[in-house]
Amino acid sequence: MPIILAIESSCDETSIAILNDRKVLSNIIANQDVHQYYGGVVPELASREHQKNIVPVIHEALNKAAIKKSDIDAVAFTRGPGLMGSLLVGVSFAKSFAQALSIPMIEVNHMQAHILAHFIEDEANKDYPTFPFLALTVSGGHTQIVRVDDYLDMTVLGSTLDDAAGEAFDKAGQLLGLSYPAGPKIDALAKKGNPERFEFPYPKVQGLNFSYSGLKTAFLYFLQKEMRRDADFIKNNLNDLCASIQHAIVRILVGKLKRASEETKIKTITVGGGVSANSYLAEKLHEMGIKKRWNVFIPP
Repeated sequence: MPIILAIESSCDETSIAILNDRKVLSNIIANQDVHQYYGGVVPELASREHQKNIVPVIHEALNKAAIKKSDIDAVAFTRGPGLMGSLLVGVSFAKSFAQALSIPMIEVNHMQAHILAHFIEDEANKDYPTFPFLALTVSGGHTQIVRVDDYLDMTVLGSTLDDAAGEAFDKAGQLLGLSYPAGPKIDALAKKGNPERFEFPYPKVQGLNFSYSGLKTAFLYFLQKEMRRDADFIKNNLNDLCASIQHAIVRILVGKLKRASEETKIKTITVGGGVSANSYLAEKLHEMGIKKRWNVFIPP
């Protein structure tokens, strides 16, 4: 079976994996704390951090997988979408590595990779989705519903017209005074809050497309209005605010997915991307799955 060195550098994490067919032998990730000061990813800083991290991360991945460079049969790399400077670091290294060893290169669309992650073979994943299925891909830069008819036969049914769900989480967190990345912090605080305490608008977007810019603006104006009355409004209501904005973001995702399932008659549902780690999204997908008899797949 082929052994592949996989390089992911689309945003602010340098990630190197060694794979033997569907099995992941190692997966090493270097995070970039430098962006916390700015409340979001700074592209130029991200590319510089990738340059510093990529060689030591590859060394660690090879050591953990207990293989030598000469054992590698091909190099896979993220071609896009992503930050241009960050992608260039990964692509340039992949070219040099592949040419030095005279092995082939495999370019990967990272949105497709989010979907195909469901076919990784490990102890926590013994069940795989069957074709066709619907994939909800949600991250800081992308929000899509994709019909998947085969491994590389995918059709985008709907995507964001402006901001992505992950960005909405981070911007909401920034308004609440939470550090970047805010999504996991909102998820944790929301567990102690009431998701129905504050109501925010549901965007009227035709078809299966998404929009989060209006929700972000409504959340900003709501906070400004309440803080004019009470300067400590956020502090005194933080848990409920997190729960309520999380509910608003997730309600849009699940609502559009429900419509897509009804229109396509497909009941196998997957979710991928950074926001797939959100526990409230998983909870609501499972609830809808029971109600609509979906077969729901959430990556470990």
